[in-house]
Amino acid sequence: MIGNRFGSLEVLTHSPEGRPPHPVPLLFIHGAYTAAWCWEAHFLPWFAARGFSVYAVSLSGHGGSRGEAVLDGLSISDYVADVESVVAAMPATPVMIGHSMGGMVVQKFLERQSVPAAVLMASVPPQGLWSSAVGLVFKNPGLLQDLNSLMGGGNPRVESLRDALFHQPIDEATLMDYYRRCQPESHRAVWDMTLFNLPHPHLMKKVPMLILGAEHDQLIPTSLVAMTAHTYGLTAEIFPDMGHGMMLERDWEKVALRVAEWLEQTIGPPPSIPGSS
Repeated sequence: MIGNRFGSLEVLTHSPEGRPPHPVPLLFIHGAYTAAWCWEAHFLPWFAARGFSVYAVSLSGHGGSRGEAVLDGLSISDYVADVESVVAAMPATPVMIGHSMGGMVVQKFLERQSVPAAVLMASVPPQGLWSSAVGLVFKNPGLLQDLNSLMGGGNPRVESLRDALFHQPIDEATLMDYYRRCQPESHRAVWDMTLFNLPHPHLMKKVPMLILGAEHDQLIPTSLVAMTAHTYGLTAEIFPDMGHGMMLERDWEKVALRVAEWLEQTIGPPPSIPGSS
């Protein structure tokens, strides 16, 4: 792993070893309350080992990026501008892979620019977060309360993180590591995703798109994943026995394998390792 900086943004990068990279790099965009670290645990080294140059940006106010002091006033448009600046500094226009809020950022980016392909993982739907919030009020009000507390800098219960991200078993040490890494989120960005700056599908560039969801996702339930897919004329693919944190769940590699398979079909396989048959 190489800890890189694109200006004042933290960007984690990996390159394939002993082989030329695929000409199209991958850019991973995290969701709310996290940062680029959520991709480093599994996805970045895994995709690099399969021949891709991979990048994961920490959006402004997240991780080691600029803007921590002004986080609460940052908008989804600010996050899209972050992504634009990273893309401009990359060697080629990347495939974008966005999780949760990151999926919303990808959709808003596509109103401005095209990419070779996009993957939305448990993404905020183009219709916004309102129905998700209403669902939590009835199904898990304690989780909603803790998410609101975290957004304002409070300390939620560890069990709320487990409920929010995981359905499969996770050991306590790993859970506590993730808990310590979680952070507040911008109220403005959350309101943008709820009502005020939703995607306009008719303005978006038409690109190949893969829509993925998780069977036991409490934050973006399968009905909302299906709504996203329907909006774009696609069929959602739902992973059984998984929660919202698809890149961190025990069976994360099943998701990675599906993404890799789809990428090979969509943008072609990575170059062969020199000397391999």
